[in-house]
Amino acid sequence: MNNHQPAAIIPFLTVHDGKKAVDFYKQAFAANETSRYDLPGDKISAVLDIAGATIYVGDEEPEFGNLSPAKDAPVPVRIVLKTMEADIFFERAIAAGAVAICPMTTEADWRMGKLKDPFGHIWELGYEL
Repeated sequence: MNNHQPAAIIPFLTVHDGKKAVDFYKQAFAANETSRYDLPGDKISAVLDIAGATIYVGDEEPEFGNLSPAKDAPVPVRIVLKTMEADIFFERAIAAGAVAICPMTTEADWRMGKLKDPFGHIWELGYEL
C-alpha cells in the first residue's frame, strides 16, 4: 500500500447516454479516453483525460442513486476546466451541441466562458491572465 499518494478530487459526471457523452467530450475538449468499462444494459463507465485533468463519465444507475441532471433544472455544481485552450474548447463545445451561458470574456485577471453541455453539466472554461 502506498501511503504517499496525494489526495485527489475527481468529478464523476453521470449522464443519460455514456457513449454519446464520451464522444462529445472527445470532440469538444480533446478528451483522451484512458479506460472504459462496459456495464450491463449497454451502459458504460469511462475515465477521460482532458488537458491533463481526469474526469469519470458514466451512465445513469437509478438503482444506486446515480442520476444525470435534468436539462432544464438548475445545476448545483460546476466543473471548472482551467486550460490555456479554453477559447478553442469553448468554440468546439458549442459546435458539438453545448449551449453558451456566458461567452468567452476577459474579466480582471481571468479569461473565461461558461456553457452547459448536452448532458446537463455546467462547465466554466478559462485561464489566468
